[in-house]
Amino acid sequence: MPKQKTHKSTSKVLNKRNSGSITYKKSNGNHKTAKDSSKQIRQRRKAGTLSKGNVARLKNVI
Repeated sequence: MPKQKTHKSTSKVLNKRNSGSITYKKSNGNHKTAKDSSKQIRQRRKAGTLSKGNVARLKNVI
C-alpha cells in the first residue's frame, strides 16, 4: 500500500503542536483594521485551534 501524500497547501496553513493540537493564523488582521475594535484586532493576533473532530480528520493530511 503506498504512502499518503502530504497536502501541501494545507500543511503551509496549519501547524501541528507537540500536544497534538493543530493551530492556524486567524484571518482579516493585515490591513483595513481601522473599523475594527481593539478587542477584535487583539484576538486575531492569537493563533486559532481546530476542534477535535477537524483534528482527527486532518491529522493524516499534514
